Amino acid sequence: MTRSQLRENVLAAVETLRAHKVRSGLTVAGVVIGVASVISVAAVIQGLNKFIQDRVEGLGSRSYFVTRFPFGSDPSRFPERIRVRKYLQYGDAEFVRATSPHVDAVTTFGTRAAFFGDVNRIQNGKGELVENAILRGAEPQYAEVIPLFSVAEGRFISAYDEEHARPVVVLGEAIEQSLFPYGNAVGQSVRINGKLHEVIGVFEHDQGFFVGPGVDQFAVIPLSNFRKHYPEAKELILAFTIPREVQPDVAKDEVIQAMRRLRKVPPQAENDFELSSSDFLSNLWNQLTGALVILTTVISSVGLLVGGIGVMNIMLISVTERTKEIGVRKALGARRQDIRVQFLLEAVFVTLTGGCIGILAGAVVATAVRMLVPKVPATLSPLWIGLGFTVSVAVGLFFGFYPANRAANLDPISCLRYE
Repeated sequence: MTRSQLRENVLAAVETLRAHKVRSGLTVAGVVIGVASVISVAAVIQGLNKFIQDRVEGLGSRSYFVTRFPFGSDPSRFPERIRVRKYLQYGDAEFVRATSPHVDAVTTFGTRAAFFGDVNRIQNGKGELVENAILRGAEPQYAEVIPLFSVAEGRFISAYDEEHARPVVVLGEAIEQSLFPYGNAVGQSVRINGKLHEVIGVFEHDQGFFVGPGVDQFAVIPLSNFRKHYPEAKELILAFTIPREVQPDVAKDEVIQAMRRLRKVPPQAENDFELSSSDFLSNLWNQLTGALVILTTVISSVGLLVGGIGVMNIMLISVTERTKEIGVRKALGARRQDIRVQFLLEAVFVTLTGGCIGILAGAVVATAVRMLVPKVPATLSPLWIGLGFTVSVAVGLFFGFYPANRAANLDPISCLRYE
């Protein structure tokens, strides 16, 4: 096809759209909805994936956790053999540290929070109160294992604090702002559940994972102090890091064997604990996005199907209205292939117009999300832009082939007689 023929066919397609504005608009709308939904959701998911990766890095890309139950699960749904697992003990970290040469830092921490059925009240000297805090007992190695808990002001818990069970605390920024809005909290005293503690540090700002709690809602005290005052908080977690030069499987096997010896697990029995990496967030997120992708695919498929049927309808009408034109072109020497290509190009032009509008709509959505939620950097990648164009062209070719083929097979004599 020459350039002049291509230009002529494109102009004919534009004229078809212009002559039937409402019909063409409804046809294009289906393609717009299909492409826009795919593009916008893909942009948001890509931004969320970046956000999740940042959270995983904050937790420590080479950090691992030993827990009684899997993360993000409801223990009540497990069989009895799992529900009756023994609690982790305060001395487990010391044993793992001594028997696992390829492991770097090892620490144990405990948590007292509303999701365990507990309420923590932190109060300053003026009576101002914070009730939604998450109280955590941690060792000095905790900040090394989980870099997300980095201190912005003051210091973290020291070995001396841990050894002497000192009543000191490091506050999240939100707690500090609530209790000390006009001054530095470091050096001040607060009462945690009625017990006096000295504030030795404030964590860097971290709002949290979507609607979940972040470091801002935490108050961290020495693990020894936590054990002394909250013996009923038995749900402990052991965390450790693996040096970059060490193969993770080697270090994890050492920890597993150490925990099995500690917990007296028989040789042929399965582990009565869970070992997971910091990318459990990524795994949970992938499960969520899998369902979201399926839903988006269904929505976009319906939109594209509606648009495709509309394209077929408008092209069949166009073939009927231009029967005499087809006869004249064939009489002047146009081949079946020329007629077929002409109508296919018109169909592709219609769907490509809808695809371009859909891509622009997706870009607008991505920009709006990025502006409203800065921590979710929704971006429109070239891959998805190319996919939008490809899908648009494919819909035009698929649904435009039947009308184009019908036009190409019309008898020129019958076409010239058509009124």
